[in-house]
Amino acid sequence: MQSAKVIIVTGGSSGIGRAAALRFARQGDKVLITGRRPGPIEETIAEHENIVGLVADAASAEDARHTVGKAIDLWGRVDVLVNNAGAGAILPLADVTAERITDIFSVNALGPSLLASAALPHLKATQGTIVNVSSTFGHRPAAGLSHYAASKAALEHLTRCWALELAPLGVRVNAIAAGPTESGALTGMLGLSAQQAAAVKEQERARIPLGRRGVPEDVAEWIVRLAGPASAWTTGQVIAVDGGLGLA
Repeated sequence: MQSAKVIIVTGGSSGIGRAAALRFARQGDKVLITGRRPGPIEETIAEHENIVGLVADAASAEDARHTVGKAIDLWGRVDVLVNNAGAGAILPLADVTAERITDIFSVNALGPSLLASAALPHLKATQGTIVNVSSTFGHRPAAGLSHYAASKAALEHLTRCWALELAPLGVRVNAIAAGPTESGALTGMLGLSAQQAAAVKEQERARIPLGRRGVPEDVAEWIVRLAGPASAWTTGQVIAVDGGLGLA
């Protein structure tokens, strides 16, 4: 029987992060989820006794240290870090501001770096693993998403560089490039109206070779798999879970 691990999942109160947290919890792992809003965190921790929540900003160095410290205080170890929290916007070049660019990169590249650094001594002790959640648009260009896409491309290359750097420590680093999923990101993170979101969903469905948008569990399955013993000889990989969109 697999022994329980300690998992940190950022952005763990909704969408892909929530689905991954629940999968880990149901297989007996202890899970600390973070997010910016207490309401969704409370709703998620009510789903399983193995989940604990913490309000934290994924782009804050202080919150990164606090997050890792919380896991250590509760369970004494960290085995897996899932950098799932994300930020994005439909941001044409004509509309960019320094603040909006910084907001995107702070969550998608700076935040994972700060948390991975804070967790590293503990991941080294457990020969643990990092799973970064990227996007199809980390390697597939899209008009109007340039800075979101560039931040995810940065995360994918951080994944490869960290994999080389941390392999001598026994720490594996991989990423999932998630395609469009039914996670509420269009009306939430991207700020589209319900009507606009419906139109985008239909356009995406038409372009995805497998003929549908994903659901959070499609991606969560691979997060859990990359964190598990079946992937013990896998590092530095960016695995596309996108219904074939990256090929289209």
